[in-house]
Amino acid sequence: MRVDEPVETILWSVALPGFGQILNGKYLKGLLFIGLEFWINLNSRLNGVIIASFHGDVWTAVQQTNFQWLMFYPCLYMFAMWDAYRDAGGGTSRFAYLPFVMGAYFGTVGVAYSATLQILGGLWGPVWLPILFLLLGVAIGLLLKQWFTKISQK
Repeated sequence: MRVDEPVETILWSVALPGFGQILNGKYLKGLLFIGLEFWINLNSRLNGVIIASFHGDVWTAVQQTNFQWLMFYPCLYMFAMWDAYRDAGGGTSRFAYLPFVMGAYFGTVGVAYSATLQILGGLWGPVWLPILFLLLGVAIGLLLKQWFTKISQK
C-alpha cells in the first residue's frame, strides 16, 4: 500500500461516492454507493439544483429541490468517503471517524436550513449552504478528534 493511497481514495470519493471503493478493489460496494448516489441524485433533482445554484438563481434551486431526498446525500457522501479511506488503510488513529461524522451531520443540517437561512444577507440555497456547513463540520470534527485524543492520552 502506498502512503498516499488513503488520501487518493478520499479524493476519488469526492468526485463520486463509490469511486474510492472501486479504486480499493471493492467493486460490489463501489457499485452500490454509485447506485445509491444516482438514486438520491435523481429523486432530489440535484443536477438541476446544482445548475441553478451555479447560475446564482438560488430561489429556483430551492423550488426545484426535493428536500426529503436531498437530506440523505451528505450522509451517503461522507460515509462513502470514510469507508474508502478505511479500506485504503487510513483512519487507524483513535477518533479518526469524527471529521466524517461531523461533516455528515452538519451537511444534513445545512440541507435542512438551506431554504430559509441567510448568511451575510443572502440565501445560499441547497448546494452552497450544505457545502459550507459540511466543511464547518469537518473542521469541528478535526478539532474534536484532536481534543479527545489529547484527553484520552492523559
